[in-house]
Amino acid sequence: MTRGLVFLLLCATLAACGGPDALSRQASERNAPFGVDPGRNGIDGLLVGHRLLAAGESELALRAYLRAASEQGMTADVLSALGSANLRLGRLNQAEQLLRRAIELDPTFVPAVNNLGVVLMERGRAPEARLVFQQAFALDSGATDSIRENLRRAIAKSEASLYVEPEERHAFSLVRRGQGQYVLLSQL
Repeated sequence: MTRGLVFLLLCATLAACGGPDALSRQASERNAPFGVDPGRNGIDGLLVGHRLLAAGESELALRAYLRAASEQGMTADVLSALGSANLRLGRLNQAEQLLRRAIELDPTFVPAVNNLGVVLMERGRAPEARLVFQQAFALDSGATDSIRENLRRAIAKSEASLYVEPEERHAFSLVRRGQGQYVLLSQL
């Protein structure tokens, strides 16, 4: 009799532990994570990245842009966005390389051209930045105030570097006069 009772309890326990389809539709919907709809696509990674970059979250924006790159490929827009995020993070070499690649893919993409100029200004290459900003200004037809301001700054900085007089160099020499006495001489 105990064997029969143990067998019935075992069968009842196994029946209660149904397979993966054992939950009702209502129970499975109730247990699904919030905001996830597997039948639909997620939000565009570029859009998420742009919003994060505007909010000052450059590292998170970089991750969103990388997700966009995996979904869309390395388009000019994605490369430009990656370059912008790296610029905000202070990674100037990476930003320059990404922005130059974006311009190779689409030479008329104004944000990439403008951001390349910003990178060049940050790296102290004002004359080259001036040419890049002139190109961005021409492509944009002068419609964007920030590009106009960037061009103005690059012109001022490149002209200032052209007209700076070289510092006068004074040659100093230390001459020994007697024991323990030294005189500093200069040529004026």
